[in-house]
Amino acid sequence: MGFLFKNRKVSTTSENESKSAKVVSFLNQKGGVGKTTMCFNAAIALAKSGAKVLCIDMDPQANLSLLFDVEVGENDYSIFHLLMNSVRELKHLHSPALTSEVIHATRSGVDLIASSQDLSGFELSVSGISGSRPLILKKFIERSGLNEIYDFIIIDCPPTLGLLVVNTLCASGGVMVPFRPDEFSRKGLNHLYDVLDDIEDMGVTQIPEVLAHIPNLVDARRKQEITDLEKIEHHLNEEWDGDFKMVSPFYNRSQLVRSQSQRKSVFDYQSKEFIPLQNQFNELATIMREWNHAEN
Repeated sequence: MGFLFKNRKVSTTSENESKSAKVVSFLNQKGGVGKTTMCFNAAIALAKSGAKVLCIDMDPQANLSLLFDVEVGENDYSIFHLLMNSVRELKHLHSPALTSEVIHATRSGVDLIASSQDLSGFELSVSGISGSRPLILKKFIERSGLNEIYDFIIIDCPPTLGLLVVNTLCASGGVMVPFRPDEFSRKGLNHLYDVLDDIEDMGVTQIPEVLAHIPNLVDARRKQEITDLEKIEHHLNEEWDGDFKMVSPFYNRSQLVRSQSQRKSVFDYQSKEFIPLQNQFNELATIMREWNHAEN
């Protein structure tokens, strides 16, 4: 696998250009790794640090939208409609959706462009266009001016490696990779890096930098999970020649389950039992902020 791209630092602006939002995707092709919960709480941690943050839900299941307590009705518009509107060849699918009207201001201080089931038809809808299909999201973000409004654009991806994820990776400058400590996750990480290699081979855009690997939902009581986590860390250490970032494990705590079921972030709770989780998500925010400063 080609891991050499990990050290590539790509600046999207020159000295004469205004700074653009940093686009970060939370991605793992394997479902059940807590990716959406990671994305949700990390975005709120960024907002609490003073950053202006937009989340884009690129998963047709719309779980991130639900966490932000936003549900798209039958007559409402979502990211799908904005993406269709951004492609001239798809004029027959255009709608009167305006970007400013589709952005939801949430109570957490994070803005959101919600998803809907319509997004599951994205790949079929764009299959016949002559333009570059992997760059639809990237061009939408740039042409809409969203990258000039926000400090960070955080994207939640579906648990696949299809065209939606390729679009997200092509639009992103950084990637956060939550995973479970098991053999399936180790293989899933390999598949992710293969997709990054494929994007590099296409030559249509820069390759995003992997900012952090995030062990999630770790059960410290199960010896096998700790062993598998050590194996994955060893594997990454070999592949990356020791130059990779893995944060401290997020253990399978009831507090995270409770906050998710109540559609709240860990920062909505004042009790001491939530402080360790708050600190961990603040660490993820710090990783993204420091990467932002290094790039600028």
